[in-house]
Amino acid sequence: MVPAPGEPARGSRSGRPIMVLLDLLGRRMALRILWELKEAGRPLTFRALAAAAETNPSVLNARLKELRAAGLVAHGAEGYRLGADGLALVALVLPLHQWAEDWAARRPAAGGEPA
Repeated sequence: MVPAPGEPARGSRSGRPIMVLLDLLGRRMALRILWELKEAGRPLTFRALAAAAETNPSVLNARLKELRAAGLVAHGAEGYRLGADGLALVALVLPLHQWAEDWAARRPAAGGEPA
């Protein structure tokens, strides 16, 4: 089930939109699917998306259902693509991605040395 703003979400009973979004994005493979669709720059078939995201059909099907219900992913004759809201979300996440890459480079690696 996909929570909607105003409804309780994992980790929050408030139903605040940010909490609902974080619940959705925190689900297994959700961000990876969005990322692979962004990287492809074109619609992907179910099989191509499963291969790109390195996930199984069951998980992919569940996430696509949720992401489509949320309006982040669209499906057409050519396959799956980011919807308008998905494109806007990815554009907002890209600076966070860059920050995380820079942050990771400053952190010690698992062996105790900087990455």
